Amino acid sequence: MADQNESIPAQEEAAAQDPAAQQNAELLALLHRLFGADAFTDVEEPYGLLTVTTTREQIHGIIAGLQKDQELQLNFLTTMCGMHWPDRAGQELGMVYHLHSLTRNIRLRLKIFFPIADPVAPTLTDLYSAANWMEREAFDFYGIIFPGHPNLMRILNVEDMDYHPMRKEYALEDGTREDKTDLFFGR
Repeated sequence: MADQNESIPAQEEAAAQDPAAQQNAELLALLHRLFGADAFTDVEEPYGLLTVTTTREQIHGIIAGLQKDQELQLNFLTTMCGMHWPDRAGQELGMVYHLHSLTRNIRLRLKIFFPIADPVAPTLTDLYSAANWMEREAFDFYGIIFPGHPNLMRILNVEDMDYHPMRKEYALEDGTREDKTDLFFGR
């Protein structure tokens, strides 16, 4: 994005020279028109990919609206995955959704965050068949529950596992190991 100290015409000229920035600006304007500017809290463009944050209460309606919108045609759920940020009080868990329009070559990343004490996110299985396994993976690894999911059970780990291995609740290495030294690992 252009520097905030630049003049408005300079920013517009920079956007005109960068097609991705121009496409993202148009997409963001359309999102604000369809769902209201207050539906999105954070807006970023890492690596040119428009990324917006919303709430779990609004995510299903937003994605359903984007899927049905004839102008955008965001009808492909590229991926969705869970995430765990233990240092974010009240927003420890979250979901990331990547949508893609195959006909218009538009990509959009949406994020939601919620407390680890209430690990619930709405299911998208009624919108995208591919969401089925992706939601099972998020449940398996992060413990996120999707009410209304047709078969919410572990997909890769054993059923009797009583923890979720991708949560950052455990040390990365065993501090009691004696069979390795830091000398061999550049530390």
